[in-house]
Amino acid sequence: MANSTVVKLACALVMCIVVAAPLAEAAVTCGLVSSKVAPCIPYLKGGAAPTSGCCGGIKALNAAAATAADKKVACGCLKNAAAAISGIDYSKAAGLPGKCGVSIPYAISPSTNCNAIH
Repeated sequence: MANSTVVKLACALVMCIVVAAPLAEAAVTCGLVSSKVAPCIPYLKGGAAPTSGCCGGIKALNAAAATAADKKVACGCLKNAAAAISGIDYSKAAGLPGKCGVSIPYAISPSTNCNAIH
């Protein structure tokens, strides 16, 4: 009987590890960043104001980037995405978080050093 209990406990522990392992990975990916920032592109290319969809995405991305590692990933993804899209107004990009009521620890700029984010 004792061996059966130990085996069940070991199986339960393994299941917990298997289920929890993906949660230990970074919460932010470039796919997530792209999907959250996509509604902002018209504003960043000259639109009058960020839309509610844009600001909702910025707020969701800010909430998802909870750790320094997540913030570094988000920063790098933002830089790469901005470089790939022609016509981005970087002054609008730098001011976008503030327009959406969000504070981030770096400027959205091609010159931002994402590795310096803590």
